[in-house]
Amino acid sequence: MLTIKAILGKYESLPTMMFDEIDTGVSGEISNRMGEIMHQMSSSMQVFSITHLPQVASKGDHHFKVFKDENAEVTNTKMKKLNDDERVVELAEMLDGKNLSDSAMAHARQLLN
Repeated sequence: MLTIKAILGKYESLPTMMFDEIDTGVSGEISNRMGEIMHQMSSSMQVFSITHLPQVASKGDHHFKVFKDENAEVTNTKMKKLNDDERVVELAEMLDGKNLSDSAMAHARQLLN
């Protein structure tokens, strides 16, 4: 689907393209390549990607975290734009979970370069 949309985007003037977990079921080098394709597409249109893959998330120009805020009676879904430091932490959590290791932090920084 990504390939079809990438080709379509070259021939049609589309202002925005949104991908909702289009990278489900892939990992490693394929997820890197998918992130690169979406980043290339962003040079001619606005691209949104909802992903759980740090390889894809690291390719974006901006990174927003979507999360739930729960209290006794209400659950609210919230979204926060991450700054550079928060982005490193979020990518490291995507790689390694909440207990961050030095290697996950280093890998997150490497993904952003």
